[in-house]
Parts: sequence; structure tokens; C-alpha cells
Amino acid sequence: MIPARVITVSDRCFAGTTEDLSGPLAARLLADHGIHASVVVVPDDIGAIRSAIQAAIGTGARLVFTTGGTGLTPRDVTPEATEPLLATRIDGLADAIRRRGEENTASAVLSRGLVGVTARSPEGALVVNAPGSRGGVTDTVAVIGPLTAHIIDQLASGDHPRA
Repeated sequence: MIPARVITVSDRCFAGTTEDLSGPLAARLLADHGIHASVVVVPDDIGAIRSAIQAAIGTGARLVFTTGGTGLTPRDVTPEATEPLLATRIDGLADAIRRRGEENTASAVLSRGLVGVTARSPEGALVVNAPGSRGGVTDTVAVIGPLTAHIIDQLASGDHPRA
């Protein structure tokens, strides 16, 4: 099992006024891909999000999956919290996630979510920003779930699979 952390970014979930549905869903869907994820909830705050990502990596998470905070409102700051932590962005995966979401809802293209790795070494982690909706989480896991083990292997200088 690949160790992971799901970080739900939501002021309302953090305050306890709304139930977190997307974080637990992400953990369940990731498990189908051999990824074991715990879930934490943080407010829509750059410092809190960045600290949660760093804490996850510090405890050995190889995948950090955020859900929420990728939209256009002033409180949507997950990409801003994530970007300084990335050594390498994987824009093709972020685009694939938006394309997958667009099949179900036109507004999926408005997501500003990032995908990247924190370092290109065995200690690096894959960081994925998913939208906060359950549909956005489902679409994101559908794209990154099958690729996560390969990405983690590549960070450890693994070879490409042969046909």
C-alpha cells in the first residue's frame, strides 16, 4: 500500500457546520488503487494548507491529495498554498483531470488545481489538488489512481514499463 494523506480544504467542514463527504470518498477510491490514505480537514488558509501538506510528507505520505479550494472565490487558495512546494509540475495530469471532469460538467475547466512532485528523489511526494465536489474527487482519482504507483516508482529512478 502506498501511504497517502487526503486533505479536505473547507472552512465549513473545519468549523463542523458541514460534513466532509469528499475527503472520505477520496480515501475510499484511492484504496482501490493500492493507496492507503488518512483524512484531515483544514480551513481555506494558505498557511494551514501548506502546513498540512508538509506535515503529510514529513510523516511519510508519498501521495498528498487535497480536495477543495481550487475554484475562483477569494477563499479558494489551495493552488497558491501548493505551488511553492512543488519541484516539478505535471501540467498534463492537471489538464487530464479537467478534461475528465468536463465530460460531466462544463465548469470543471474552471478548476485551478495543480499536480506535481515535491522532489525528484525517493523522498519526493506526488501532490494533487482536486475540486471539492464528490464528482471532482471521483474524476481526479480516475485519472491519477492508475498512475500513482508508476509516478512514485519514477521518483525512485525506476524504469518505464515495457510492452
